Amino acid sequence: MTNPLLETTDLPAFDRIRAEHARPALERVLADNRALVAAIAAQSEPRFENVVVPLEEASHRLSRTFSPIGHLNGVENTPELRAAYNECVPLLAEYAAEIGQSAALASAYRRILEREGPRLPAEARQLITNALRDFRLAGIELPPDRQSRLRAILQRLATLGAKFGENVLDSARAYERVIDDPAQLAGLPPDVVARAAAEAAASGRTGWLLRLDQPTYVAVMNGAESPALRREIYEAWVTRASDRGPTANRYDNAPLIEEILASRHELARLLGFETFVDYALSTRMAKTREQVRRFLADLAERYRPAALAEFAELERFAGRRLDPWDIAFYSERLKRHRFQVSQEDLRPYFPLPKVLDGLFAVAARLYRIRVRERAGVAVWDASVHYYDVEDGAGRRVAGFYLDPYARPLKRSGAWMDECVVAKRLPTGHALPVAYLVCNFTPPVGAAPSLLTHDDVRTLFHEFGHGLHHMLTEVSYPSIAGINGVAWDAVELPSQFMENYVWRPEVLPLISAHVDSGEPLPAALLERLVGTRTFNAALDTLRQVELASFDLELHANYDPDRGANVAATLAEVRRRVAVTPAAEFNRLPSSFTHVFSGGYAAGYYSYKWAEVLAADAFEAFEEAGVFDLGSATRFHDSILARGGSLDAMDAFIAFRGREPDVGALLRQTGLGG
Repeated sequence: MTNPLLETTDLPAFDRIRAEHARPALERVLADNRALVAAIAAQSEPRFENVVVPLEEASHRLSRTFSPIGHLNGVENTPELRAAYNECVPLLAEYAAEIGQSAALASAYRRILEREGPRLPAEARQLITNALRDFRLAGIELPPDRQSRLRAILQRLATLGAKFGENVLDSARAYERVIDDPAQLAGLPPDVVARAAAEAAASGRTGWLLRLDQPTYVAVMNGAESPALRREIYEAWVTRASDRGPTANRYDNAPLIEEILASRHELARLLGFETFVDYALSTRMAKTREQVRRFLADLAERYRPAALAEFAELERFAGRRLDPWDIAFYSERLKRHRFQVSQEDLRPYFPLPKVLDGLFAVAARLYRIRVRERAGVAVWDASVHYYDVEDGAGRRVAGFYLDPYARPLKRSGAWMDECVVAKRLPTGHALPVAYLVCNFTPPVGAAPSLLTHDDVRTLFHEFGHGLHHMLTEVSYPSIAGINGVAWDAVELPSQFMENYVWRPEVLPLISAHVDSGEPLPAALLERLVGTRTFNAALDTLRQVELASFDLELHANYDPDRGANVAATLAEVRRRVAVTPAAEFNRLPSSFTHVFSGGYAAGYYSYKWAEVLAADAFEAFEEAGVFDLGSATRFHDSILARGGSLDAMDAFIAFRGREPDVGALLRQTGLGG
């Protein structure tokens, strides 16, 4: 039987890929790679062409083979695919540890750098420099017994991270709220109500059925007039995978958090770092714990007075003290009162097809590319579409899948991931292909999905990540696209793109009323732009709170005391937060970014990169938001360079200087 995961010359055959294909395909590729590594290690004269190039090719094939399984685990999480994914995770971790601890490979890379370094192109030297750093971080200098322990920790962390995410997904999936009284639905958007009715009918029940997906949660928090419904959905959301709430103790992630933090701390200590934060910062723009602490403390100091004023105004508007499940609701009401505009007022102007047309038009004007939908590509769900990206001459240069809607078997949030990483090797070329995933409210019937302006911003954000992946001009997969980019700089292209959804030059391109086709009226457009700084200080402090919690949790871990999660969060909130927290809130148990994603000791990266993005976009504001010279410099300095250039050097190459926080302050209405 042919295994479709081993067919790596075209796009993945999602119409034929099954869970049972995963492990056999992975084992086959890992066996081939191990044989290649053994042959390379036996060479007496290592050179770039006979060591680095074949290893880049082998890594690329491994990535292509596993990518569809990792992707399906997030977007179509059936029991069979989950089991297959979980079988593969420790195999991948074991192989990565073997490669990282290969003395023969490390020696070969060192000899290549010594002998060929001056003659190699800059990106090739950067690749080798990165690889030698990664050998050290994989424990190449440790004695065999400590290397073995490090491998065991890495395998266990991979398994724990996967289980953490599964628990969050399962906890949300287990929740259902049947509503019989239509009065309880007052304030909810019509499309959310229609979807709830369809969900109830599909399950053989009358009335309306609310599930715990992200669009439903946001709609209830922002619009539901029933405080009881808001509280119930809020509690279900903030207690996912914990010891509280409607699924209490069924999927509790607290024990996993304890083990994850202990394992990360032990890993860091094995490698000679004092804490996991120090280990994580060894590959980032920020270099020390204190540097990150100062950065977050500075933001808190600048924004906290304004946040206190914003929250006081919100309570005055509500006429009472607010509970946590009231904040989003009254924020939306106050925004509507002040600006005569709301997210729900805007939905009819942002049908997804129009937003996509406008997004692609923005990318075309900036980077002289064209996005075309391609029919007939195998996908994992009927709502998924595939697009080719072409250059000015009509040549295909990249592609991407767009999976826009929430589904029961799909994890929440939005993300970009790699389907195919770019390569231009003597052994072959490959065009980059991305997965762009969102969780918008699905359409009901023949009408298109209508987005909130926040949804539009999310789409632009993920497309920014996609451009970083797809417009790379780096030859080597390990430093192409987002690979090799410092994690606290990887959000720069995505947050940069968010700026366009606020621009009066762009809003007419992405808006057209679903019924009349009319663009956003000038007066409404002006009011929308005015909302950009609304409660910006509260939003910033919330991100600083999350980033500080993540940082201190890892920086202060003590094996004798344990994770100390609740106390750490309480202390951070005491210093930073201005809004109330519910006693039952179990935020850490569903904090997937930190415990099952790539943001461990790195959640500060969102604010760090936001400083970079605001400063970068200010250059466009000075020259014109579609200024071709600025766009060309941004492409050549940031998007095209991937990890081939130090992140600070890349920013300086674009801006002519180091980043300045003043741009972010001005963007959020605090001057600067």
